[in-house]
Amino acid sequence: MSEVRLELLLPAEIRAAMALRSVVYVPLGTYEWHGEHLPIGLDGLTAHGICLAAAQRDGGLVCPPLYYGTGGGHGAYPWTIMVEVEELLPLLRATIIRLDAFGVRTIVLVSGHFAGEQVEMIQSLAAEATAEGTVRVLALAVNMARLELAPDHAALFETTLLGALWPDRVQIERLPPLAAAPSIDPDGRTMGPQRHDPSHPLYGIFGPDPRRYDPTRSAPLLEAMLDWVVARVRG
Repeated sequence: MSEVRLELLLPAEIRAAMALRSVVYVPLGTYEWHGEHLPIGLDGLTAHGICLAAAQRDGGLVCPPLYYGTGGGHGAYPWTIMVEVEELLPLLRATIIRLDAFGVRTIVLVSGHFAGEQVEMIQSLAAEATAEGTVRVLALAVNMARLELAPDHAALFETTLLGALWPDRVQIERLPPLAAAPSIDPDGRTMGPQRHDPSHPLYGIFGPDPRRYDPTRSAPLLEAMLDWVVARVRG
């Protein structure tokens, strides 16, 4: 099927897709500051894009992304909306229960937001549902893949990955020029607390300087991510 977005399909189309590959992806993200150069919906955009590409490659359907997440230490940043685990759990449990009732055999939770609280939540949910023995639930977060670039927040990894899916939403020129405003990071600590300072040129960005972004690395990074996701779904 060329169309894998669940919300756009008629019941007959859903039944046909499930007969071929009984897999449903549930992409998870946040509303969260990702620097001046990236959209606040990055986590959900990334998760949704990965899920769509995985379903088109290997079969299955994709739910609309959920733009609410938990944890990560950025709750006070501009345009960031975080909720508590207890507020998310009922919604995700209901999604799993209903997809199970529809006869879906594999549910894949894919989180573009990989704060510890978020990852622990989806892993617990997956273990809980799978233990009941009626449906296979996988919990995947983009930081679990061991790829060429290490995971970060709004830095080189997330910038490069989003560049493969939404290249026009990566606008490095909105950051101060590297030559005029180098990143001052004591002892080279790119994850240090200095990045919480609004006067820092990489305010709210944690990881390698995204101003060194190379768009030619985006497609290979996405391809490696897809290989990792599909291998786990098949496995």
